[in-house]
Amino acid sequence: MDPHQMKAVLQNKVGGAEELYIGMTEKPEPGPNELLVKVHYFALNRMDILQREGRYPLPPQAGPILGVEMAGVVAGVGEQTSRFKVGDEVFGLMYGGAYAQYATIDEGSALPLGSLSMDVAASLLECWYTAYQAVHYIGNLQRGEDILIHAAAGGVGTAAIQLARMAGARRIFVTAGSADKLEYCRRMGATHLINYREQRFADIVRSETDGRGVDIICDFLLASYFNDNIEALAVDGRMSMQGAMGGTLVEGANLGPVLFKRLRIEGSTLRSRSLAYQRELCKHFTKEVLPHIEAGEIEWHIHREFDWEDIIDAHCLMEDATFTGKLVVRVTD
Repeated sequence: MDPHQMKAVLQNKVGGAEELYIGMTEKPEPGPNELLVKVHYFALNRMDILQREGRYPLPPQAGPILGVEMAGVVAGVGEQTSRFKVGDEVFGLMYGGAYAQYATIDEGSALPLGSLSMDVAASLLECWYTAYQAVHYIGNLQRGEDILIHAAAGGVGTAAIQLARMAGARRIFVTAGSADKLEYCRRMGATHLINYREQRFADIVRSETDGRGVDIICDFLLASYFNDNIEALAVDGRMSMQGAMGGTLVEGANLGPVLFKRLRIEGSTLRSRSLAYQRELCKHFTKEVLPHIEAGEIEWHIHREFDWEDIIDAHCLMEDATFTGKLVVRVTD
């Protein structure tokens, strides 16, 4: 093989999972502050589906190759790096390019593998960073406060439940669409389980809090839940909006409560954040969360591992969204 070439998951054109294939492309070179990593595992995220379909606004740092999180072995270092050397095992979150034999990552965004397995490490950061900024940066959760987490059986929701539990939340309300998913959330630490197919979550929240509402909502649906979220928030409540799975146009919205309840609503997409912001998240995660994961005090679930030759099947399962936990892909030569 040409040493300047590598295998990667490529696309024939924007579209469905069937457009993905493994082909040859140029091997990246690390910049002055970057590491070149031989990728052993990468993880799937919902943004990968949107990017494949041409529906995700890419930050300027992202190239055409999918994938934002991986684990592997350092194969090269930039001239201004100092923390890692060739042969070190690392994992990290980057702007793109993980679906490949080799990828570059900012040294300040890379973490030593330590006692973690590569499959687990590859699956952690997008979920935990997103959850951390929702619960702490935006939500500013305080001990004894109440929180509502939507889409709670997914990776970000699972992380948010455990962060809320660690922070001393009084009540952790969650929504999910099946008894199995709700039971999974209960094992993670949720205290109040709501099946959104059978119950109206705003009614449950107000009933269980004696009409007060919750202090924080972590939302991924946007439009479809907006009105009920506003109803479910307490005075001085905070809502973090991390996705738009329920659309972006709200019908019949009454914004009066936003004013009179002094609500704070903030949207955020992690991938569009600056490198400095992501480095800061990395420091918080390393100090406050990673030791609990390494000690086995936090539960993390990988639903299924795929060989990258089966990347189409992996994307199809990701679209199905009936599972809990994460999907990881093993890169083979």
